[in-house]
Amino acid sequence: MDKQNKYNKSVQAFSDACECLPGGVNSPVRAFGGVDEDPLFIDSATGSKIRDIDGNEYIDYVGSWGPMILGHAHPEVLKAVMAAAQKGTSFGAPTLAETALAGKIIGAFDSIEKVRLVSSGTEAVMSAIRLARGYTKKDLIIKMVGCYHGHSDSLLVAAGSGLAEGAIASSPGVPDSIAKMTIIIDYNDIDAAAKAFEVYKGKIAAVLVEPVAANMGVVPPADGYLRTLRDLCDKEESLLIFDEVITGFRVALGGAQQLFGVKADMTCLGKIIGGGLPVGAFGGRVDIMDMLAPVGPVYQAGTLSGNPLATAAAIATIDILAQKGTYERLESSAAMLEAGLTDAAKEAGVDVTINRVGSIMSCFFTDKKIQNFADVQSTDIKRFKKFFSLMLGQGIYLAPSAYEAMFVSLAHSSSDIEKTIEAAKNSFQKI
Repeated sequence: MDKQNKYNKSVQAFSDACECLPGGVNSPVRAFGGVDEDPLFIDSATGSKIRDIDGNEYIDYVGSWGPMILGHAHPEVLKAVMAAAQKGTSFGAPTLAETALAGKIIGAFDSIEKVRLVSSGTEAVMSAIRLARGYTKKDLIIKMVGCYHGHSDSLLVAAGSGLAEGAIASSPGVPDSIAKMTIIIDYNDIDAAAKAFEVYKGKIAAVLVEPVAANMGVVPPADGYLRTLRDLCDKEESLLIFDEVITGFRVALGGAQQLFGVKADMTCLGKIIGGGLPVGAFGGRVDIMDMLAPVGPVYQAGTLSGNPLATAAAIATIDILAQKGTYERLESSAAMLEAGLTDAAKEAGVDVTINRVGSIMSCFFTDKKIQNFADVQSTDIKRFKKFFSLMLGQGIYLAPSAYEAMFVSLAHSSSDIEKTIEAAKNSFQKI
């Protein structure tokens, strides 16, 4: 079957979608613009596999951008969601499940003493920033180039011409006055962080960082980087906010904080805790969290926060992740995939650098070490696009962007990994 016929229904579906959705999608990366392809329309998924509307099946390494750590349609998660749905889908009132989920999150993260449930990672980060400003009575936020924290106005920013000038808006619709409340520095550059605190002394409410950058591909923190950020924040009486929307419950039960031994003042969570349903959370020390309404003056609210379907999925997911040996299994599968991809590229004479932290990884087409966004931008994006297309044609579904991660789930079998490595061997030979 040629390529046109293989994806015929998806091509037509995308054309139809473009008539009623901006760009044919409800989130930009789904449009496959980063790989110069038309997107696939997904019909169903189970375990490690997804199927498109043309009937093609793929081994899935996107996993709904991370949350399907158990695999798709896990029977225990489905059972929990269906049981909850039979009692009602939304109340806008307290439920016992909200308290139960909060307790599980607090039990997993040593730095979280109280938590507020929300409906997305974007909402969690946006709320955490407001709370940090309210708690510290300071206005400025430091964020890192290439780290994505959702699409709220103050975070859709890019570096200005100089550190002292702060950031500029990276999207129309974001006022310059809001963009200037955010200071942009390079990830893994601790000297830049120290300089920012010096230039804006007494004005920085918080440092916001992905402890493992996972939205420019996977970029781990340099040795001592997170610890030094922690020390700088303590010295300057600013808060350290870890955006663990991707890493939370993914790289360890207690997230990157458990893995690297550094505690944040506030932690933002999402994706995985919903087990595939929309949910997020932010939490931290009692003295910070009790600044939130209704007990404190910082306002935050949401009708669907703690939605009973999402909390049911979250509780079922965390219970499974907490079982003995879970993260060892994830590590084993991910290490097997990393080693296989590395060997396949070497055999083909293709330069790749694979960054991996636990069950998330990226394959960068370069022979250089990747430590920040500039390094990522210097990689061979054209070669990635060809690799993506070749892998897709062999039934391997990767993220349709060189700036995104691969996610390994508990559902990925040794056979899945072996098939993926064999497909990579074939693909590396052709690029």
